[in-house]
Amino acid sequence: MQSRTYSASDFDPYGDRQRPENPELWPAPVADGPLDAVVALPGSKSLTNRELVLSALADGPSTLTAPLHSQDSDRMVEALAALGTRIERVPSAHPFGADLRISPADELLGSTTIDCGQAGTVMRFTPPLAALALGPTTFDADPSAVGRPMHAMIEALRALGVDLADEGRGSLPFTVHGTGSVEGGEITIDASASSQFVSGLLLSAPRFERGLVLHHSGQRLPSLPHIEMTIATLAARGVTVETPAPGTWSVAPQPIRGRDVAIEPDLSNAAPFLAAAVATGGRVTITGWPESTTQVGADLATLLLKFGASVTRDGDRLTVTGGPSISGVELDLSTGGELAPALVALAALADSPSEITGIGHIRHHETDRLAALAAEVNGLGGSVTELPDGLRIEPRPLHGGVWRSHKDHRMSTAGALIGLVTPGVEVHDIGATAKTLPEFPELWHGMLEKAYTP
Repeated sequence: MQSRTYSASDFDPYGDRQRPENPELWPAPVADGPLDAVVALPGSKSLTNRELVLSALADGPSTLTAPLHSQDSDRMVEALAALGTRIERVPSAHPFGADLRISPADELLGSTTIDCGQAGTVMRFTPPLAALALGPTTFDADPSAVGRPMHAMIEALRALGVDLADEGRGSLPFTVHGTGSVEGGEITIDASASSQFVSGLLLSAPRFERGLVLHHSGQRLPSLPHIEMTIATLAARGVTVETPAPGTWSVAPQPIRGRDVAIEPDLSNAAPFLAAAVATGGRVTITGWPESTTQVGADLATLLLKFGASVTRDGDRLTVTGGPSISGVELDLSTGGELAPALVALAALADSPSEITGIGHIRHHETDRLAALAAEVNGLGGSVTELPDGLRIEPRPLHGGVWRSHKDHRMSTAGALIGLVTPGVEVHDIGATAKTLPEFPELWHGMLEKAYTP
């Protein structure tokens, strides 16, 4: 089989998934009745980007089987290629694209610019890696993303002895002046705004001269399962991360093994599809569901029960079946805020009030998701009230109208979910889903092809 190698000079991170300058309105398809669908999803963005970084830092080549190909993962590939990592796309029988073969550079080289797009994992995971490169690396992002919190990473790198120029902004754009090594040591950060600060430092820590002892000083740490995912991916490559106390992680200098990895399907992207079963009173099956996983999307199997659904498991197939009605819920989503848009949309269709909390940190994602969800549901006749740390949803009949994506992939899919049972909903910029699931419109339409008879 022929493989293709990408370098920074010829890699187009958007490819044919570039969002158009003037995105059109997408008429959300309406289900004729209860769904009966089987859906296969591409690989996890969180796992793909962690494994890409570790592969670039490893002591030998790695191959990722069934990785995600999306704007976010393409941005990561482009960033690593810009630093000298050799990445080949190897033809595969998997339906969602090629496998990736990664060969670490003999020496990481800066003197380049990395455009993070909207990818939080790129802007938080690759600056520590750029500090290990020789030469300056400038980081920038999409205008909608330059305001995302970065102060904790900037100050952490400075505390580790890295020369970083940000003109006092504490945010993008900034330049990391890499010297080929990072001294490392013991530091304290406040990662309350994003667990990605912890993950980004842990991924590169085995390559620091003195390793890393990292303390989190904030009162809360959102999305803790994502840190557990980072620790698990490191462990699979022979790296030991010790946790001597809650909020403290210790990594000694040690090699990172090259490894062949099969990437799990993205379980967070399963949220709108499984929620569709609940919304229509039908059933939807996701294939390839792992027996055990660190992905927060696995919580859907218990969260959707609270809405009145039933959940069954048959091997690697997870099936959600909706009940005769949708129950309101009280949820603390502090460990899985990325599931909030789909679950808030489902709560807007429920027959009783809901309160979803523990998600104040999602104000700092692709958009302020709390404000965006409240605005869009209310714009269709709903009643959503912002809370300091979440949303309160009162059931009201919804009507058609424009649902704005706010350039946020999970906002786009939430609008599609409401449109499934609300005629006349038009999603502005469904192309935003290309961030983590370029195939979303096709998969969504395909899901509606069959009807379920209870």
